Amino acid sequence: MQNTPVFVYRSGLITDKSYVEWLSELKQRFQKSQVKAAIRVNSTMLEFYWSLGRDMNSMRAESKWGSGFYNQLSLDLKEMFPEQTGFSVTNLKYMKRWYAFYNEMLTNRQRPVDENRHQAGDEIRQQPADELYPNRQRPIDELEMPEFFGQIPWGQHIDIITKCKNLDEAIFYLNKVIDGGWSRPQLSDNIEAHLYQATGNAVSNFSTTLPALQSSLAQEILKDPYHFEFLTLKPKYDEHDLEEALVANITRFLLELGQGFAYVGRQMELRMDEDTAFFPDLVFYHIPQKRYVIIELKAVEFMPEFAGKLNFYVTAADHLLRGQGDNPSVGILICKTAKKTVVEWSLKDIQKPLGVATYQLEEVVERTVKELEIAKAKQVKE
Repeated sequence: MQNTPVFVYRSGLITDKSYVEWLSELKQRFQKSQVKAAIRVNSTMLEFYWSLGRDMNSMRAESKWGSGFYNQLSLDLKEMFPEQTGFSVTNLKYMKRWYAFYNEMLTNRQRPVDENRHQAGDEIRQQPADELYPNRQRPIDELEMPEFFGQIPWGQHIDIITKCKNLDEAIFYLNKVIDGGWSRPQLSDNIEAHLYQATGNAVSNFSTTLPALQSSLAQEILKDPYHFEFLTLKPKYDEHDLEEALVANITRFLLELGQGFAYVGRQMELRMDEDTAFFPDLVFYHIPQKRYVIIELKAVEFMPEFAGKLNFYVTAADHLLRGQGDNPSVGILICKTAKKTVVEWSLKDIQKPLGVATYQLEEVVERTVKELEIAKAKQVKE
């Protein structure tokens, strides 16, 4: 018999189930209110930082008051607000740099519309300025802090402006911090791994096999290359070895694939009838996009026939795995190398949504060879 939860109260023991459930709900509501309060405090502080950075930028404070300006301002602010932190010389410089980064980037993006068209058509590319300021009316040199900036801790803002090269990259990481709740170390690691450059960079036929919105979302789950430096493989490895190593390091592999992936199975049976079954290398489910993702691994350069086989696996997944409410399954072929033109031609007439990417683990292979050489040398000496 399951015990009823007991809550100890001053006047005695309250074992009523409805009371306990209500108390649990109160706890959750209070915790949510604490999070909201922390966001409001963070947002208010950042709004001040932004306005101070804007002042220093527009007043050209260093030119106006000399090289000792930051030291003087830091001392004055600390004297006026002795209980507050964040007024160090370094932080003041970051405030100015924070505002200047977006001010300068947005100023440089104010170009004629014709210069912002895609090379392949007349579709107008959405400008980062529109995402930051959808209803902007004030002059570019009087920018207010975008409201969603308040959801991002100051440390992450610093990393973004100091490590990102352009506005598109900065917005990408701003959204990732909010959507994924990235800590500062997570953000730093992903920037260092060039996640922005890799995301959506793989060749696919999603634009012709999926509706427009689904196409852009599906493209976001692709990377090129995938970094498998966490694997240790023998110098001469095959697809089976690669698959074994990835499954053995499934947690790291899931992190490399990106947020939202759930591991379903390896060599999962897709049975058509009593005599016919097929076994794709790896099957995942992307929870936010509600779709199965079939992954095939190749330890060699991409060949056109690989696409045909993966196309069949995705068809089988749609018939045998896809349930009510699921979006169309997609296939990802991860090869050692791939020639872009060969991939594009191979996917041109494929009916199912497929993407082709490469992986990198050369550094690991080279390290393994060196380790073997060192081990052999030790054996000789012994």
